[in-house]
This record gives sequence, structure tokens and C-alpha cells, in this order.
Amino acid sequence: MKAIIYRDNGSPEVLQLVDRDLPVPGPGEVRVRVAVSGVNPTDWQARSGVAHAKLFTEVTPHLDGAGVIDAVGEGVEQSRAGQRVWLYMAAAGRPTGTAAEYTVVPAERAVPLPDDAGFDLGASLGVPALTAHRALTVAENGPSRLRPGALDDQVVLAAGGAGAVGHAVIQLARWAGATVISTVSGPEKARLATAAGAHHVINYREGDPATEIHKIAPNGVDIIAEVALGANLALDLAVLRTRGTIATYANDGGKPVELNVAQNMVLNTRLQFLVLYTAGLQARAAAVEDVAAAVRDGALPVGEEHGLPLLRLPLHRTADAHRAVESGAVGKVLVDITS
Repeated sequence: MKAIIYRDNGSPEVLQLVDRDLPVPGPGEVRVRVAVSGVNPTDWQARSGVAHAKLFTEVTPHLDGAGVIDAVGEGVEQSRAGQRVWLYMAAAGRPTGTAAEYTVVPAERAVPLPDDAGFDLGASLGVPALTAHRALTVAENGPSRLRPGALDDQVVLAAGGAGAVGHAVIQLARWAGATVISTVSGPEKARLATAAGAHHVINYREGDPATEIHKIAPNGVDIIAEVALGANLALDLAVLRTRGTIATYANDGGKPVELNVAQNMVLNTRLQFLVLYTAGLQARAAAVEDVAAAVRDGALPVGEEHGLPLLRLPLHRTADAHRAVESGAVGKVLVDITS
């Protein structure tokens, strides 16, 4: 089979297209014929060594993907063979991710994908959707699970709504009944956030965004899903309600975070940092179940008409896919395995 591998941390040039033997699923595992592989910032960060040192002699990257189970290991129901699935955390703690024609994963990391949901959608879930779910379920007295109605009467602010996680925050929050505000940096990203389903979109580079947000949410925002904490913290605190939550999953731009302790004490701010790897099995399992339910409801579509443009590249151009994500490409970068 064809696979992308790297043996040393470094730039995208370390990625190589090679031939490898077909993997065999072990107990509790399934083998998936991968159709589409999804690329996330954590993938290039792992490749470059920014996230962590390389754990294996040889690594096939990418956490997310979608395809069809073609073989099962001991202890897995044989009926799963032939099942369409989306994959998450395929390369987490393992040397083989989804940048290959076939990959082997624990059976629970291969989630059934409805027949009416394309592989593009399946490969776009994983890290973005599960991260978004976590951001929306960590608030004090808020729901730990998402379903229609779970966020009724809540106001959610999705910072950077044109990004993959921001897009998923908008869609999941709207599915769960929230009023959704998104902040963006310009008109093109505003168009995408609106297409994703945001009720209100505000350009934070124009006028007084805090005043505009307070017009929508006079009592303040309940949950803020934050992608650039250092750059946006002042605005976040200006619009957060008392005992509100800022759930931060990134610090795009790298601006240092400076906290006014007294201001946050008065607000009783909940500042929640999150990453899937250490979120815990229970939180991840709940997220998988709820995201799967949202997919069945048709609540998480992708594509430019739904606010998430798709940038597609073939397997042999995986290095270019990494460059695109690393340079901040708008939308979702996908690698077509079978092209």
C-alpha cells in the first residue's frame, strides 16, 4: 500500500511517499481503507516537533479521516466489515495515522458514518468537531452533553468562525439551540461564518465590537470558544457575563496572555484550557456520541456553501497540504487517498 511517512521531525520536506505492507488489525482493532484524510494544525505541529518529540522510529501522520472498514481484529464484531466510518485520533499514541491507503485503529475510534454523509464530511469531523463539543460543554451549570435544546437561552461567541473549529462551534451550538455570534476579521470570513449558521457576525477590526455584541447579548455572553486568547482576551472579558466561560483551544498569533486577576475574580470567570489528548476518555466518548448524533441530523455539513471551503490535494502532495494548514489556509485541507 502507499503511505506517507516521516522518520525525523522537521519541515514538510521530511514527508515521504513509500510502499508499505498492508497492516493487520490486532485484538480490538479494525483496518480501514482510507478514502479521505483530514489535516489539522496538530498534524504539522507533531511533524515539526513543536507539539512533542517524535515517539516512533517511523510515523504516518494525521489524526482524522474517513473510509470503509475492510477487516476486523479479534473481539470486534465481524458485521463491522464493510461499514463506512469516520476516524478520530488515529495517530494519537500510535505510529500510523490516516495518510495512507489503509490504517489500523482501535475499533472505538472508527465511528459509523451515515450513507448520506460523504467522506469529505467524515474526514472533517475528528479534531475540529470534538474540540468544539468540549468547548461547549465545560461551562459552570451548563450541559455536559449536546442535543437539540441543550443550549436553549444560551449565547455562544465563536471567535474565528471561519476556521475549522470555529465552524464546528457555530454548527454544534446552533444545533443545540444557542444564539450564536461569531467574530471575524473581514467580509469574506463573515460570509463563511454566516453560511455556517451564525445568527450574528461581527468584524472585530471595525467599530466597537464589544458594543455590538452587547446589543445582541445585553447580559453578556455565556460561552466563548476562543482561538486566539492573547489577542482577544480584552474583548472576551468585556462581553462575558458573570460566571461565564472562556474555553480556549488555541492561541493563534502567539500573543502573551496577561490576566487582570481582580477583573476575573469579580466576574467569576471560568477560563478553561482544552486539548483532546488529555480531555479524558469520558469526555471524548460523550463528544463522539453527540457529534455522531449531529451528523445523523444533518447539522454538520461542509463545503463552501456551508461555510467551510475544502482544499483537496492527492496523497503524493501531502507536504503541500501541511504547508497550506501551517500557512493558515481558510477552510479544511483534505488529502484524497484514492486519487
